[in-house]
Amino acid sequence: MEKELIVKWKIRKDKTSEILILLPALAEATKKETGNLLYAVYQSESDPNELILHERYADEAAAEAHKASNHYRDIVVGKIIPHLESREVTIIRQLF
Repeated sequence: MEKELIVKWKIRKDKTSEILILLPALAEATKKETGNLLYAVYQSESDPNELILHERYADEAAAEAHKASNHYRDIVVGKIIPHLESREVTIIRQLF
């Protein structure tokens, strides 16, 4: 069963530019993962310090493999999460 997520990051104002520079490498590596079906990053028009990630994986194992990947640990855990004011992960499923 597919696993789909919406992730919201609220970045500290002084770190937004730094985080935005990291995202292309993260997205490129994530899209190459086995089982990745979608990885899209959006920026709020009303708040440029808020990013929304839409992720879809073939199954739970693919989603867990993403979190265990070197690029996730290096970029997200090591360089992004320390500069977030908040982080929200919502697991979603399409109804129709």
